Amino acid sequence: MASRPGKKHFWSKKPRNGLTVEDITIVDKDLLKRAVGAAALGNAMEWFDFGVYSYLAVTIGKVFFPGSNPAAQLIATFGAFAAAFLVRPIGGMVFGPLGDRIGRQKVLAITMIMMSIGTFCIGLIPGYASIGIMAPILLLVARLIQGFSTGGEYGGAATFIAEYSTDNRRGFMGSWLEFGTLGGYLLGAGLVTGLTAAMPAEDMLSWGWRIPFFVAAPLGLFGLYIRLKLEETPAFQKHMEKQNEREYIRPRLGLFQMLYKYRAQMLKCIGLVLLFNVSNYMLTSYMPSYLTGILGLSELSGLMLVMVVMFVMMPLTLFWGHWNDRLGRRPVIWFGAIGLIVLAVPCLMLIGTGSMLWVFVGLMILGVLHTCFSGSMPATLPALFSTEIRYSALAIGFNISVSLFGGTTPLLTTWLVEKTQNLMMPAYYLMAAGLIGVITVFTTRETARKPLHGSAPAVESEAEARNLVQKLRLRRQREQRQQADQQ
Repeated sequence: MASRPGKKHFWSKKPRNGLTVEDITIVDKDLLKRAVGAAALGNAMEWFDFGVYSYLAVTIGKVFFPGSNPAAQLIATFGAFAAAFLVRPIGGMVFGPLGDRIGRQKVLAITMIMMSIGTFCIGLIPGYASIGIMAPILLLVARLIQGFSTGGEYGGAATFIAEYSTDNRRGFMGSWLEFGTLGGYLLGAGLVTGLTAAMPAEDMLSWGWRIPFFVAAPLGLFGLYIRLKLEETPAFQKHMEKQNEREYIRPRLGLFQMLYKYRAQMLKCIGLVLLFNVSNYMLTSYMPSYLTGILGLSELSGLMLVMVVMFVMMPLTLFWGHWNDRLGRRPVIWFGAIGLIVLAVPCLMLIGTGSMLWVFVGLMILGVLHTCFSGSMPATLPALFSTEIRYSALAIGFNISVSLFGGTTPLLTTWLVEKTQNLMMPAYYLMAAGLIGVITVFTTRETARKPLHGSAPAVESEAEARNLVQKLRLRRQREQRQQADQQ
C-alpha cells in the first residue's frame, strides 16, 4: 500500500476535533524510492535528447541547414531547438488536465513513449543534401513532437515525486528529479563526446551523429516499463476518494477560469521557472556552442569542460535538496539568484579569457549557482498549487515560462552576441533572470516541512504520525490558553 487510508479526505480544512493519526498519510518507503526513480528516469530521457542536440548543434547545422556561415547555421539549429518549446504550453494544456483527471502515472507513461519516438525519428531523417528543404521541415516536425510530449513531463514528474514524498524530505526527494536531468544530459553529452573523439570528422558528419538519437528507443521502452509498474500517488488517490463523496464534488475549472483564479500562483511559477531555466539552458545548451563557435576552443575541449561541470553539479543538486529541507526553499533560491546578479559578469570574463583553467572556474561558479535552483525547484513549484489542479497549473505555468524564456535562451543569446558583437550578453541575460528571481522569491511563502496545499500531512512512520498529532494538540492547547488569557 502506498499509504495508510484515512478517515477524512478534505485536507484543505482542519478536522473539527483536531488531526488524528488516521488523518495522516504514512508513506511506503519502497514505493517512494520506485516513484522517485521512475520520475527521474523520464526526466533523464528528456535531457538525454537535449544533451545530444546541444552537443551536436554545430554538426546538425551543417547537415540540415545549407550555407557557409557557421553563425547562421548555429542560429538556425537553435531555432529548431526553440521551436519545440513553442508547443510545450499546448502539451501542458493537454496533459496537465488529463493528469488531474485520470491520474499522474498514466499520463507520465504516455509522455515517456512520445519523447522516445520523437528523439528516435531525428536519427532517421536524411540530410539537406539528400532531400532538400524537406530535411529541416522533418527535423522541425520531430522537435515539435518532442516539445508537445515534454509539455506534460516535468510538471507531472515533479507533482508525482512531491505527492509521494514526506513533508520533511520533499526537497531532497525532489532533487533526485534534477539529478536525473543531469544524468541524462551527461549520458547524451558523453556519448556525443566519445563518438567525436573516436570517429573521423567526415564519418561523424555523414552518419555518426545519428547514433545517439537511435539510443533513445531502448531507453524509452525501459522507462515506459518502469512507469507502468507504479501505483498512483497517495495524494491523488485520496483526492479521487474525495471526489467520489457527493458532498465534495466540485465542477472542474476551465483553462481560463483556472488561470484567472490562480493567477498569483501562476505568475510566481512563471517567475521561478524563468530563473531556473535561463540559468539551466545557458549552461547546458548555449555554453558548449559558445565555447567552440564564439571563443574558438576546440570542439572536444568545450564538450569536456561542460561535462565535468555537470558531473560535479550532480551531488551538489542533492546537497541543496537536503539543505533546503532544513534551511527552507526561499533562502537557497535567494542565494542562487543573488549570486547570478553579482557573479555573472565575472564568470563570463573568466570564460572569455579562453584559458582552460579560467574557463572551467567560470563555468563551475555558474554550475554551483544553478544547483541552488535544481535542488529546490522540484519541491517548490508543486507546493504553489492545490492537489485538484496541481498537474494542470504546474504543467501550464512551467511550460509557458520555459517556452518564452528558457528554450529561447540559446537562440536569443546567440542572436544578441551576433548583433552587438558583445561577448558579455550572456552575463547580462543571467543578471536579468537573477533579478526577476529575487523579486519572485520575495512574494513566495515558505513551504519546507509543510504539507502540500490540499493534502494530508505525510510522514515516514506511525510513530512520527503520533508525534505530529501530539505536537499539534499541544500547540492547539497553548493557543486556546492564550485566547482565554486575552479574554
